[in-house]
Amino acid sequence: MGPPLAFMKACRPRQWLKNLLVFAAPLTAGALTDPGALLLCLVTFALFCLAASGTYLLNDVRDLHRDRRHPSKRHRPIASGLLPVPAAVAAGVLFVLTAPLASLALGNPGLSTVIGAYVLLTVAYTRYLKDLVIVDLVAVASCHVLRAMAGGLVVGVALTSWFVIVVSLAALLVVVGKREAELRVLGTTTKGGQDEAEAEGTPPTRAALLGYTTGYLAQTRTIASGAMIVTYCLWALEQGGGPQSVFHAASIVPFIMFVLRYNLLVDRGAGEEPEEIALRDRPLQLVLVALVLLVGLGIYL
Repeated sequence: MGPPLAFMKACRPRQWLKNLLVFAAPLTAGALTDPGALLLCLVTFALFCLAASGTYLLNDVRDLHRDRRHPSKRHRPIASGLLPVPAAVAAGVLFVLTAPLASLALGNPGLSTVIGAYVLLTVAYTRYLKDLVIVDLVAVASCHVLRAMAGGLVVGVALTSWFVIVVSLAALLVVVGKREAELRVLGTTTKGGQDEAEAEGTPPTRAALLGYTTGYLAQTRTIASGAMIVTYCLWALEQGGGPQSVFHAASIVPFIMFVLRYNLLVDRGAGEEPEEIALRDRPLQLVLVALVLLVGLGIYL
């Protein structure tokens, strides 16, 4: 792998899928039929990709020694030595500074504030918050919510309480599932597991993992899933009495199937890389397409 390819891999383009949350609020508000709004969303998506890649580079530099002891993360470009640390630091700093500054050109102070808050939160997470139990879950979930907020701000769409609650719970579900899968891989579900890992010189890449158990994370995932399903059902069943309400009501079925399928995959140990699930699991993709189609018909017809 040459330096350009190693650099691109270190930017984690697969994780840019998370930035598609930028389109969520405009989509559910029926605003994406406007070419101007669509262009603004695309620019915002690119800015979040830039900011996210910068924080990934800085995060991998900070976790260099831990990643080298991880069974899969040791193959990352920085941990494996394919990408020099000085180059990664320089690019990371450049990216996290460029994204909020470039957003000023759009003339939307609210958007610039959200992107700036995203950068500050991700940098704080990299430096400190990732080692704090529970706080790390809330921090990462908040990053997802900020992405969704940015999409609404850039096109002037008001965010409803239903939307914010569902997005927040979905973000928490994904983050908790990721931690649960990581904990299972490392086998540090108990204090004894912590002592064993430290004795072998193989601490987890996230210090906060030592404060969790798989039982606690599974319970949290169950709570988030149930609350999210109830909230979505209430929203879908309150969308008026016209023909479009049929599509909203019908979308409950693929939504529940999506949540159940994701939880099944996490229980099987496949949640460590959520973007891999989205790219490879065909049943999950099919129910997601059905969900988007039904919601789209309910909104745009």
